[in-house]
Amino acid sequence: MLTNAQNQPLFPNPTGQQNPAGQPNPAGQFLPFLSRPSLQIKKNAITDDYKVTSQVLGLGINGKVLEIFQRKTGDKYALKMLQDCSKARREVELHWRASPCSNIVRIIDVYENLYQSRKCLLIVMECMDGGELFSRIQDRGDQAFTEREASDIMKSIGEAIQYLHAVNIAHRDVKPENLLYSTKRPSALLKLTDFGFAKETTSHNSLATPCYTPYYVAPEVLGPEKYDKSCDMWSLGVIMYILLCGYPPFYSNHGLAISPGMKKRIRMGQYEFPNPEWSDVSEEAKQLIRTLLKTEPTQRMTITEFMNHPWINQSMEVPQTPLHTSRVLKEEKDAWEDVKVCHVVACFRSAAAAEMYQCADCAHRSGGNDQCLGDHEG
Repeated sequence: MLTNAQNQPLFPNPTGQQNPAGQPNPAGQFLPFLSRPSLQIKKNAITDDYKVTSQVLGLGINGKVLEIFQRKTGDKYALKMLQDCSKARREVELHWRASPCSNIVRIIDVYENLYQSRKCLLIVMECMDGGELFSRIQDRGDQAFTEREASDIMKSIGEAIQYLHAVNIAHRDVKPENLLYSTKRPSALLKLTDFGFAKETTSHNSLATPCYTPYYVAPEVLGPEKYDKSCDMWSLGVIMYILLCGYPPFYSNHGLAISPGMKKRIRMGQYEFPNPEWSDVSEEAKQLIRTLLKTEPTQRMTITEFMNHPWINQSMEVPQTPLHTSRVLKEEKDAWEDVKVCHVVACFRSAAAAEMYQCADCAHRSGGNDQCLGDHEG
């Protein structure tokens, strides 16, 4: 639970969650995860405890991530700054709740400080020195990237999603840019980060706001209907597809972030496994992708089914077939950089409505291509 300095909860305890280890929740479900201790938001200046640098480590949905050093130990961490509003507090609450998972970037400290006369939340996180998932594959030189390696990567991502879904959190922005390696060592852990779109899902089809990144968006998120955490499973399918060939299953033919034709193909689930990139990929891998990219959410594979699939939980049996992925990602490096630029899209179905909307929470006027800092529909 996120608390203030007086140890008062800032958020009510969600029904059926955060019970002591070994205690069933009110719904009778057993959660196999330990709750983190309550987080104390610190009110002293962050500069008392950390040296803040101007070195930018990355860009998240809501701003820069800076390099900082703990004054006592000299250890390096990452600092994310959010303007203090209800959405920011929800992001911190959900990320903190998920931090015990070894495949999710861990929050160390949270400070409430004034910055340029505005109250901000400063989130100190473990520093992920190993870089982004696709960058690591692009930079591996002549060493072949194999199907078995793709299986191991998907298992790591699945561990993060399994933890989130078990505590009823939908991430809603699972994509390669949000998957970071802890170090540059081959044995480094792959971890999920950036909870800017994350939302608690306490009931079926409880999500409504179309928050998404175009290449990874599930078809139900594009429409007027409500949706649930199964949208993360679609994103897993897209990432798996790209890992096995180097390009996405759905893309715009007109250089746009998302086009009408691309939306239509996503809604209809129209994609192929073209040669030569797919000629040597196992049929088992292709079938797993098909079960993840089901346009009907109720027919889509769940995270439990995914983690129990032989291609995931028996990776030593997955063939070590060399893939085209590394070559294709290198050849299309500039195109992938463009994809990162358009990683945030309108929170509104009408661009005109977006321009008219003023968020009361954070005084941020949303343009047609920006995500409003407030999430008003769910």
